[in-house]
Amino acid sequence: MLIHDLLTTSARGITVNKTRTSLTMLGIIIGVASVVLMVSLGRSFQNYILEQIATIGTDTLDIIPTGFQKFGGNLESLKYDDFVAVKNLSTVRSATPVTIIGKPVSYGKEEVSPMVIGAYKEFGLNYGLAIGEGRMLDRSDEDGAKSVAVVGSKTAEDLFGNVDPLNKKITIGDTPFTVVGVLASKGSALLQRMDSMVLTPFSTARGVTGQKHLSFITLKTIGDATLAKDDITMLLRDRHDIDNPGNDPDKDDFIARSAEQVTAIVSSVTLGLTVFLALVAGISLLVGGIGIMNIMLVSVTERTREIGLRKAVGAKRRDILLQFLLEAVTLTLSGGAVGIVIGTLVGWILATIADRFLGNFSFVVSLSSILLAVLMAVGTGLIFGIYPARRAANLSPMEALRYE
Repeated sequence: MLIHDLLTTSARGITVNKTRTSLTMLGIIIGVASVVLMVSLGRSFQNYILEQIATIGTDTLDIIPTGFQKFGGNLESLKYDDFVAVKNLSTVRSATPVTIIGKPVSYGKEEVSPMVIGAYKEFGLNYGLAIGEGRMLDRSDEDGAKSVAVVGSKTAEDLFGNVDPLNKKITIGDTPFTVVGVLASKGSALLQRMDSMVLTPFSTARGVTGQKHLSFITLKTIGDATLAKDDITMLLRDRHDIDNPGNDPDKDDFIARSAEQVTAIVSSVTLGLTVFLALVAGISLLVGGIGIMNIMLVSVTERTREIGLRKAVGAKRRDILLQFLLEAVTLTLSGGAVGIVIGTLVGWILATIADRFLGNFSFVVSLSSILLAVLMAVGTGLIFGIYPARRAANLSPMEALRYE
């Protein structure tokens, strides 16, 4: 049979019942759209996190008590003397102690709950924070334990609206602070929303909270971040009398976490989650494939006399087999094309919504997901089309012609 005749016959077989064909394709459309959507959103979220981490550099390192990450862990293991010792290491630069003030921030009738941080001016340098209005905290604010604050752009918007926040009085807990600066919009870094924060001098924060321990220590490393992390780990284990020759993290009362580590963790987690979601979405392709096999079997039954007539006038077994296989693959490819468009469109809409809440969230159309969806569609057509096609090809011409 000529290729042109094969294509024409297959197209006629598909379009003879448009409603049934459309319903058959629906399962493939949903399956392909789901695969494209899940994989692309997974890649988009991964890129969003990695881009935010990249803005602060891979040489940023945080030292946190185990209680921040592990239930029942020590929240008070880091002391100011630990910060001094860490700061003096040859592999460390621009370190700062941090105290978190866990109290709401208010201005007039407006009240928000951002992360309120007391730290040295190095905190802004470590996280790449830039001033948008006013000024950043300086050494005189720290030495004088002044009640001044620099607010994030989102915090300023929530508290003041269109009012100029500079030199206004805000209240943190029961303590008044004067706003001396507003940070430029930053987005997120190390999984923290940087636009929803308030910076105060470290000495002032300690006076407000009365804490003798540190919430955490943040620093920039000199050279290899892994080497700096090893130096810090050995130093703090020695200072805290921790015997841990096997490097068991459960024995430590602190965690040294670098931006590079977070990047590796995020990449691993998002990849695993994306693969899992793609496999779940692929189940709908399986359901769609069963639907195609069912409809193709119905089609073979309905066209038994046609098959017998074609065999009687010289059509070969191979021609019948190719015709029905081509019909099945055409159904899945057509459904796959529609599914790719729908999955991409829905992903773009969801990314646009996410951008309004997260900021700087861009939709990444994953070419690998499109290729995967196309291959899965073709594979579905071949796998679930082969049985009906073989059944049609094996029909006896005489029995087929006598079929009522």
